[in-house]
Amino acid sequence: MRIDTSPLSNARIHGARLDINLDAIAANYRKISSLAGGARTSAVVKANAYGLGLGPVARCLAAAGCGIFFVAHYSEGVALRAILPDATIYILHGLPANTARFYVTYGLRPVINTLDELIDWQSVPAGQSGAILNFDTGMSRLGLGAPDIARLKSDASLLNGMKIDYIMSHLACADDPAHPLNARQLLSFNAVCNLFPGIPASLANTAGILLGPQYCFDLVRPGIGLYGGHPSGLEESPFQATVRLYAKILQVRDVDSEDYVGYGATYRPGGSARIAVVGIGYADGYMRALSNLGKGAIGGHLTPLIGRISMDLCTFDVSDVPPDLCAPGNEIEIIGPHAPLESLAGIAGTINYEILTHLGARFARTYRYDSLDAI
Repeated sequence: MRIDTSPLSNARIHGARLDINLDAIAANYRKISSLAGGARTSAVVKANAYGLGLGPVARCLAAAGCGIFFVAHYSEGVALRAILPDATIYILHGLPANTARFYVTYGLRPVINTLDELIDWQSVPAGQSGAILNFDTGMSRLGLGAPDIARLKSDASLLNGMKIDYIMSHLACADDPAHPLNARQLLSFNAVCNLFPGIPASLANTAGILLGPQYCFDLVRPGIGLYGGHPSGLEESPFQATVRLYAKILQVRDVDSEDYVGYGATYRPGGSARIAVVGIGYADGYMRALSNLGKGAIGGHLTPLIGRISMDLCTFDVSDVPPDLCAPGNEIEIIGPHAPLESLAGIAGTINYEILTHLGARFARTYRYDSLDAI
């Protein structure tokens, strides 16, 4: 089955199309759940579900059995509540001052990162809404630190009336299994958990889940694995690919050694060549860092990206591609079996997370599924 949900869904008119496989996202959720052992599996759907579309992805994950979701911002939580009225939704960025009543209105739960947030949340009637206590165990980012732990130990009233759903922390180097900080954070987190006996705990993102069951605790919080990426970006992903990106060939030109290609004249062919001008650029998330380095594919034929990527256009050398395959109106694979997400990120000198979350709003988006009853 195929559903077109984008207002720009007519790919015959628009320059590029993004195919999103919801069945693969559901399969990745089930695989992660099996890797997590007895831990419950939530889903991180911040940043518009890593660029793939909050509505279709969230409904897909709910249909696959997910009932707990994490987003970064309050506004994302409000949007998700409209999509999933019964889901448990946590806001990773915590609780801005004097906003507790708004969270209650939409049934949102904060991840508490400071003692001030903790005190503000106490204004919520006991038992009405839960929260997560987040502790910094070595990342020096969001979370309660050692002085806060000391205050919690010395002043039990700080937790009066609090409904604590989970104790949480976040791993800094789980994408590098050999890094010593992983074991150190695990030790620190266990020490924090001992201060809150009987309260469930959550530590592992996708990378943490792959470190082993000792990191999974009671709740895991996968992100990139749901969307098909490997956390390190250096290995073949154990998860199913979820996206394919294709861009339209707008024009085919013959050039020779006297010609330059693109802004800045950064590419000049060594002889006669045929180039395809393609309707995708950095405004669509096809990063300028890929200029003269990226690769695409047409009918299984690899095609090097030549010249600089501009806002809306880029150029590929199609000299070795049969002419009938690279005529105007045909498509070039930008992300797919011959141009994997991990390879694209590596060439750009970035991570697969950044590639996904930058996928542009101008794409004609097609969502595909066969096994899910309703999305």
